Amino acid sequence: MTTITTTPEQLIADSRARIDALDDRIIGLIQERMAVSAVIQDARMASGGRRVHLSREMEVLNHFSDALGKPGTALAMTLLELCRGRV
Repeated sequence: MTTITTTPEQLIADSRARIDALDDRIIGLIQERMAVSAVIQDARMASGGRRVHLSREMEVLNHFSDALGKPGTALAMTLLELCRGRV
């Protein structure tokens, strides 16, 4: 019977590769979110509304905060800024 042992260095390298792949997926999802947000903003402004809907942004902030705690709020703020720009 052959036992395959993974060295700590190999485990770290493999884990970092997984993180890099996850980061690529996250970036792609953020870019997709930005595109969808632009569609919403254009539609809202075309119908005479404002570009930013503050109550919706509060829902997003609360969702991230509930899921991730205080750091989730900061992450949501960054995400909102990426999707709508600075207010």
